[in-house]
Amino acid sequence: MKKLLYPIIIGLLAVVLTACGSNDEADKKNDEKETKTTEKETAKATEEQQKQMEEMQKKLDKQKVDEKKTVAIVNDEKISGAEYNTVLSTTQMQMQQFGQDPTSKEGAKQIKEQTLNSLVGQTLLLQAADKKGYTASKAEIEKQLAEIKKQYESEEKFKAALKQAGLNSEMLNAQIAENIPYTKYVEKEIKVEEATDEEIQKYYDQVAEQAKTSGQKVQKLEEMKPQIKEQLEQQKKQEKLVKHVEELQKNAKVDINI
Repeated sequence: MKKLLYPIIIGLLAVVLTACGSNDEADKKNDEKETKTTEKETAKATEEQQKQMEEMQKKLDKQKVDEKKTVAIVNDEKISGAEYNTVLSTTQMQMQQFGQDPTSKEGAKQIKEQTLNSLVGQTLLLQAADKKGYTASKAEIEKQLAEIKKQYESEEKFKAALKQAGLNSEMLNAQIAENIPYTKYVEKEIKVEEATDEEIQKYYDQVAEQAKTSGQKVQKLEEMKPQIKEQLEQQKKQEKLVKHVEELQKNAKVDINI
């Protein structure tokens, strides 16, 4: 499977009702009556929300393709519909997190383009990593799998998260086995210069100004410097990585079939 390991994010909505009592018996009865009314209203609202979520999921599922279909061919390497659907789901979720509608005409078009670009780019990078001889040992795969499992309280919750993401253990291991060579390739082949003090200061000034405007407390530069430095360098690497993929694509044969 030619796709990178995406973080498995599962969000749960919880509605918590707290009823406050009173020593006065009359107040207590009124409170009980109000609580029952509130519970009914909340139950109705939850039911409506559930229906909306189910309707949204039906629309999202319509964007999926046949899992056995070849959606693209990159240098004679086929990308399946199953791979497309997995990345599609992640892209849909990301768009929703930014408050955008992935089921709108424009949103659906954008998601399709992003999913295909992501898959093609990832495949090209994995092919480049393979040519350079980057591999993943069994010990490295097991170590990364253990780190992922640590994020979950139990094996049951881990398996539930896999199912929610449309994955199984075999698929996850395959993704990890490809993610490791990819990570090694990016770290070794995509070099960027360290963030300068001037760049860090400029970024800090922008963050501090935004914090002041919103009435938030501004941390000192010394406290934020390591975080800002890392963020700026990651941004530089991402920009360079995009350009690198564009260069790889110039010499690649890419056929899109959807």
